[in-house]
Amino acid sequence: MDCSEELQSVSEEPCTQLELKKGMSIFIDILRRADKNDDGKLSFDEFKSYFSDGVLTAEELKELFHTIDTHNTDNVDTDELCEYFSQHLGEYENVLAALEELNMSILKAMDKTKKDYQESTHLEQFVTRFLLKETTNQLHSLQSSLECAMETTAEQTRQEKQGPVKPEVLSIQLSGRRSNRRLQRNNSLSPNNPLLSLVNSGAYDEDGQWTVQVNRLQKLIDRLEQKEIRMEPVEEEVLESKSHILIVQRQLSVLEEELEEFRLALRQYMDCACAQTGCLHIAVQRLANESRFILYEFWEHNNVWKNHLQTNYSKTFQRGNVDFLETPESITTMLVPASWWVLNNN
Repeated sequence: MDCSEELQSVSEEPCTQLELKKGMSIFIDILRRADKNDDGKLSFDEFKSYFSDGVLTAEELKELFHTIDTHNTDNVDTDELCEYFSQHLGEYENVLAALEELNMSILKAMDKTKKDYQESTHLEQFVTRFLLKETTNQLHSLQSSLECAMETTAEQTRQEKQGPVKPEVLSIQLSGRRSNRRLQRNNSLSPNNPLLSLVNSGAYDEDGQWTVQVNRLQKLIDRLEQKEIRMEPVEEEVLESKSHILIVQRQLSVLEEELEEFRLALRQYMDCACAQTGCLHIAVQRLANESRFILYEFWEHNNVWKNHLQTNYSKTFQRGNVDFLETPESITTMLVPASWWVLNNN
């Protein structure tokens, strides 16, 4: 499916969509993307996977789900989504209506470009390419502003939460595989990008020292989980409030037939995450003779990691794993003194 077909598919839904008021067709698309098993409705697990933002608790998400489920079917459909969100749109009603108009305008422009570009003069082709590039730049600028607003509002809500944040074990339940649609992925990377080695080796290793460090941390985590040792400081340490870094271990068991596509998605994810403010390092290992990957992420602190989870590239990677993974992904987090990081890097 090309870009124009993707845009047009939203407007080719059954008559239910035709009855929606302007700006509400986005919820048709939301349900299609969140509906992992393509049954036309959202279970609570599907709802939680899509709407979880790292701020609302599982209990709050459950309460929201039942609030939207006015038919009391333990499922949410398009009508219920539209009914609930239409009461809370405010100024975003105009924004969503404008997005509908923009989608149709882009569709028409791309159709015309597809028909006329080859027959155009050299200069006319240049103008078309220039306008496409500038349109993309304008959309990226808007996207950056929206992402900034998302991160700011999420951070403000987190600061209002009471109580200290403790390391926790998360299990992301992404059940089922999509049968009728695939997420689009941008797989274009520079030939000089070091992450390209993933395609051949299945492992990303910046240098030998990092491999040693990761192996040591893995052994330490394994021993702690088995409770074979007990670590106590010789003397009591007084630490500042922001004196810890966060280590995230992600275990991903990949279907054999999806290995190549998973590596491409993982490569893109790591490339974006490494450029994220607050990311100290990311490394990945593949277990010998298995299609299981262990991803290690080092973040300056817990809030930086939570903000990272709300970025578009992180959500795209998680949703893409619905197709790639044999079992749900397992995430373990651990706080360690920041001084350990400083010592290891000196």
